[in-house]
Amino acid sequence: MPTVKVRNLKNKEVGDVELSDAVFGVELNEPLIHAAVMNYRANARAGTSATKTRGNVSGSGRKLWKQKGTGRARIASLRSPLWKGGGNVHGPQPRDWSYQMPKKMRRGALRSALSERLREGNIIVIDEFELKNPKTSEFVGAISGLKLSDDTRKPVKTLIVDSLDNQNLILSTRNVKKTTVTNSFGLNIYDILYHEKLLISKSAIEEINQLLDPAREGAKEKEVVEEKPKAKKTAKPKAEKEAAPETAEEKPAKAPRKAKAKEEVTKEAAKDE
Repeated sequence: MPTVKVRNLKNKEVGDVELSDAVFGVELNEPLIHAAVMNYRANARAGTSATKTRGNVSGSGRKLWKQKGTGRARIASLRSPLWKGGGNVHGPQPRDWSYQMPKKMRRGALRSALSERLREGNIIVIDEFELKNPKTSEFVGAISGLKLSDDTRKPVKTLIVDSLDNQNLILSTRNVKKTTVTNSFGLNIYDILYHEKLLISKSAIEEINQLLDPAREGAKEKEVVEEKPKAKKTAKPKAEKEAAPETAEEKPAKAPRKAKAKEEVTKEAAKDE
């Protein structure tokens, strides 16, 4: 497992922290990172661009001249796309550009980008972002002590990953150019690639190790597969009849239908005689 030195805001080594190989030791996958960036940018599009069709353009709706007899080309309306100031044909209309990317691909791109930043030496682990007052000057002084770049005149694109409950840090960085503050849950592929340096707190490193661990995704899939089948409902026994079944002696003797029919026929024959 790779280990990184933990520093404080005065650029002094305080200890070490171990990083997960499954998160910070992944090979570079440029096609996957490119797909994740395109998905992020597509989801961020407003999709409000639009052009006016002939039904939206203002202008008279009357026919400019009669259909035949003038020698000119026939014309229906002033708002025709063939005329200057007319409507546009097949122009852009408001639409939703966003699409969903699989979670495994998105998290895999984050792991690949973080691993490459670590190999470049652009990840700095900070013990705690403790600022006494919400002042920009105090934050700039702390950042300058870390010596992020050789040329202090140019601001370095810096991404700070820490808890959003740190109000002094958030208020101190609002006026600093090219500096973004986020937490481990809001970390995205675009910010990792856009910013040159990543300042991550020790607590945020532990959260990232847990969130992007591929073993965690596999455990969730197993839980879904290994769900116990629902127990079948057993059939309830039928309620016994309250009345006892009638015995042969109690049942009245029923004469068969054929015998009755024969008796009736014989009686009618005797009368006729």
